[in-house]
Amino acid sequence: HTGRVLAMVGGFSFDQSQFNRATQAYRQPGSTFKPIVYSTALDNGYTGSSVLMDAPIEIDQGQGNIWRPENFDVGKYMGPMTLRNALRLSRNTVTVRLAQEIGMPLISEYAKRYGVYDELPNYLAYSLGAGETTVMRMATAYSMIANGGVRVKPTLIDRIQDRYGHTIFRHDQRECRGCDAPEGWKNQPEPQLVDRRERVLDAMSAYQITSLMEGVIQAGTGTALKDVGKPLAGKTGTSNEAKDLWFVGFSPDLVVGLYVGYDKPRSLGRNAQAGHTAAPIARDFLKLALADKPATPFKQPVGIRLVLVDAKTGLRAAPGQKGVVLEAFKPGQAPPYYDPTLVAGTDVIDGTQQAIPPDADRAVMRSGTGGLY
Repeated sequence: HTGRVLAMVGGFSFDQSQFNRATQAYRQPGSTFKPIVYSTALDNGYTGSSVLMDAPIEIDQGQGNIWRPENFDVGKYMGPMTLRNALRLSRNTVTVRLAQEIGMPLISEYAKRYGVYDELPNYLAYSLGAGETTVMRMATAYSMIANGGVRVKPTLIDRIQDRYGHTIFRHDQRECRGCDAPEGWKNQPEPQLVDRRERVLDAMSAYQITSLMEGVIQAGTGTALKDVGKPLAGKTGTSNEAKDLWFVGFSPDLVVGLYVGYDKPRSLGRNAQAGHTAAPIARDFLKLALADKPATPFKQPVGIRLVLVDAKTGLRAAPGQKGVVLEAFKPGQAPPYYDPTLVAGTDVIDGTQQAIPPDADRAVMRSGTGGLY
């Protein structure tokens, strides 16, 4: 919550290379950028139950150039799927469709808010992490999600004192009202920590994307970290031709980011995957870092409602139904209550059974741009 850098490894030998790969190496983050895309959507009316297609897609880039994004398992598609499942399984075609719907200019704006990029071109390929950034920038972006959407600035210096012990610099500028009690505790109100830092993401949106990234750890590409045994959220990332393998994730109080790759980028192998390489490194680190920490769940903000939904369709689950997941919704977003008398694809509106519009689960305002290619 403070941005304090607890540990940093920029290379294995400072004598051989003074280049700090954590702060200076600009690499493609791959799918670790997807939570930025998905949080943008969640902050603009989508939910984890919103459904998009995992299917072939062609993007006209002009001058006769056609881009056909593929999933990691080339040629395989899963059809309609929720955003939760799409992020959990890291489906590229769903992410591109999502970016196409909300528009790359909006994603670019959020990416700059997070500090991942100073500028992000409005090309859909960048929604899959084709741009270059650093581990420090990605870890900082994830820390803002872990901090409930409030800006975090990383620092290697907590405070500076002069020779008389007077603090002349303090990184943490939050005000603690009531912390000074010169006469001791006399039943006064509890101290309040006043945080005036900029809000990057709505608190409920931050919880929603955290919940989706918990699914990545529990049953997605980051299952290697289940062994840590503590609440975790995160995302793996494999760049083009597996030149870089990433993992960025967090507990309620600690963020970790890393990549595996050569200084002169080249493939780490045809079958190299972040879930099998980067994620286990993060697992081993977090096992030690969190060994003496309690299994504290992520804080649920006021207003969030947890609803059991069908894991495949995103619709509200029927009583006793199997294959369900707890989905986090903002006020007014939850699917309708289950009614066994309703015909599939309908709902009761103004007392009569009517067809549900295909985009009824989306509250996002459409700009009409659909991204610039």
